[in-house]
Amino acid sequence: MALRPEPGSIPDTPGSYQFKDGNGRIIYVGKAKSLRSRLNSYFQDPRNLHLRTAQMVATAATVEWIQVDTEVDALMLEFSLIQQHQPRFNVRLRDDKSYPFLSVTLLDDWPRAMVMRGRHKRGNRYFGPYGHAYAIRETLDLLLRTFPVRTCSDNKFSRHERSGRPCLLFHIEKCAGPCVDEVSRDDYDQMVRNLIQFLEGDTDEVVQELEASMAVASEALEFEAAARHRDRLESVRKAIEKQQIAGARNEDFDIIGIAEDELEAAVQVFYVRKGRVMGRRGFILDKVEPLDSPELVAVILERLYHDDNPLGRPKTVFVPELPESIEVYEEWLTHMRGSKVEVRVPKRGDKRSLHDTVSHNASDSFKRHRLKRASDHNTRAKALNELQKHLELPAAPLRIECYDMSHLQGSDYVGSMVVVEDGLPRKSEYRRFKIKSVAGNDDFAAMEEVLTRRLTAYIADKGKPANEQGKFAYPPQLLLVDGGKGQLSSAMKVVDELGLRDEIPVASLAKQFEEVYLPEQSEPIRIPRQSEALYMLQRIRDESHRFAITYHRQLRDKRMTKSVLDDVPGLGEVRRKRLIKELGGITKVKNADLEDFLALSWLPEAVARAVHDKIHMPVTPGGQRTGTRVRLPSR
Repeated sequence: MALRPEPGSIPDTPGSYQFKDGNGRIIYVGKAKSLRSRLNSYFQDPRNLHLRTAQMVATAATVEWIQVDTEVDALMLEFSLIQQHQPRFNVRLRDDKSYPFLSVTLLDDWPRAMVMRGRHKRGNRYFGPYGHAYAIRETLDLLLRTFPVRTCSDNKFSRHERSGRPCLLFHIEKCAGPCVDEVSRDDYDQMVRNLIQFLEGDTDEVVQELEASMAVASEALEFEAAARHRDRLESVRKAIEKQQIAGARNEDFDIIGIAEDELEAAVQVFYVRKGRVMGRRGFILDKVEPLDSPELVAVILERLYHDDNPLGRPKTVFVPELPESIEVYEEWLTHMRGSKVEVRVPKRGDKRSLHDTVSHNASDSFKRHRLKRASDHNTRAKALNELQKHLELPAAPLRIECYDMSHLQGSDYVGSMVVVEDGLPRKSEYRRFKIKSVAGNDDFAAMEEVLTRRLTAYIADKGKPANEQGKFAYPPQLLLVDGGKGQLSSAMKVVDELGLRDEIPVASLAKQFEEVYLPEQSEPIRIPRQSEALYMLQRIRDESHRFAITYHRQLRDKRMTKSVLDDVPGLGEVRRKRLIKELGGITKVKNADLEDFLALSWLPEAVARAVHDKIHMPVTPGGQRTGTRVRLPSR
């Protein structure tokens, strides 16, 4: 455990602190408005700390700190130290996708426009990032008709410069031909400035210049020049149409959407300049430390705006929730931009609608990320081997069954059984249980009933020939129940009564997600937060929740939509719909006399009397209809 500093030795000032392990490596970097208050919070009973925090403090051998003048300085120092040391207990941002940018290489003698990825050079202009390279290439192709700057490589430019002959792009009017002196330096520089101006979002001035040039050429009877200006104007307008309008013409803002669970978060950012979406970026964030939503937003702001933003820092940043000490982040962003920056939560209107769109993008990205991770064979094999190691299983659990309960104040009580084989869901093996013997809200008794029914069926099938075995013939190599020690006790009671303790390993997923309870162990097993085993348990738990809740909702909806015409002998779906339609609605059916039913020639007399008797059957105080039902005579 980290050596606690002497009382009074920690300064009551802003700063950054670093926990180090026994080898002197930094394992965690934090920031604080008051170093004394923040560091003292770590040195308490470990049971009061979050699991991940307690693990970090237990791993650390020493703690050091650096004092600064303001919270903003502490924020910047913290980021610098994280980037330098990459501590394993700090949140990690994983952006494994290289996004394309449109670059204008102002550092070149003759600037070129190009689509590029990778590291940026200070002095060039960059626009993006864009979600797809083809989108910016289509836009650039349209813009070259209006701003024919070069797009060729330096080697190709030099080759044509030596030969004195231009390339094909010059002949199709997509390059002004600077390699063969077909354009003056001033005219070329003006084209580059106009292209940058357009990409920055100032499209009105460009359109007005082209319209004016077309009019002047037309009045001078230079119809070929007027036609060229017309074509360029059409290309510019098509390029403008490709930019999504997201706000007023003078608005510059970024809008951030987040989708998350206990272990990871997917982040999407839309960059809006001059009221148009000029680019977007997405990344996955590993939550190697516990974070609530405001803390997560704070981490995203730190990581996102410490990097060089090729579009510049906006006037406003829209986020799902405001972090604590929001004034510190606004002050820091204002310092980085050089003018006032606001961080806000969109409440209504167009900004709220756009934020919903960005959040939907984040959710889709998160689903794709989890699906990709779950489908990788090597990742699944690693997860199963880690489960065997952490839970001390005799073999890697190739078949895992997870059980969960769902109800609403004791009504429509159901249980679910989700099966994962070789790390993948086996939906054909999923089973649903309607709880029969439990009255009221008793998850422990409900769990006992479900497991008794499932394992009793397994025992019954075990001794049969293979061709006679039923649905429950295969035992799980790991039986999981969702809950804590209580659910584990219920599961072990059933396993012991059926004599299956030595055959079926049982474990319970605690509410503290990293903790797994095992039989005859008072303390839970703590699975490392970034292990593949924990991600697999997370997917299994989420799937069992989904399956149980879906079945519960089906039963509840069926109960709430039950009709008075249900269960009438001889009245099937087709006759019921026709009866309601011909009498003018269910209310008219309830108010109809026996003669009204008998008058329907297509409705048999026995069925007509059965419908009348069911509708006019006395109702008990509990809402149940009493009396005898008329049955159709047997043939």
